[in-house]
Amino acid sequence: MAFKKGQSGNPQGRPARTDTEKAQREAIRAALPGIIETLVGLAQGGDTQAARLLMDRALPALRPVDTPVPVALGTDLAQASAAVLKALAAGDVTPDQAGSLAGVLSALVRVREATELEQRITKLEESANGNNP
Repeated sequence: MAFKKGQSGNPQGRPARTDTEKAQREAIRAALPGIIETLVGLAQGGDTQAARLLMDRALPALRPVDTPVPVALGTDLAQASAAVLKALAAGDVTPDQAGSLAGVLSALVRVREATELEQRITKLEESANGNNP
C-alpha cells in the first residue's frame, strides 16, 4: 500500500531518546578528555590500534593536491616520456601527476598515429586515382 502524500509511514514518529541514553551520552562527553588522554598515552606507548583510532578521528584524511608542476616535455614523445619518468624519479611530480601526464602522452600518440594513417591513405588514394584517369 502506498503512503499518502504528507502522511508519515510511521504514525508514532521517531522515538524520543530515553533519559538513560541522554545520561550515558552526557557521561561519555564528560569523560572524553580523559579518554583522549588515555588513547594518546597508549598510542605513544606503541599501541597501533589506539594510534589509528586517534588519527582516523582527529585528523582528516590527506588528499592529493594537484599543483601545476612544470615538466619540459619537448616535441619528441619518447623524450617527453623520459622527462615524465625523470620528474617522477626526482620527486618533482607525484605518481598521480605522472600518470596523468603519461595519459596525455598516450593520447598524443594515438592522435599522431591517426593523423599519419590519414595522410598515408590520402596519398594511396591520390596515387590510385592518378594511375587510373
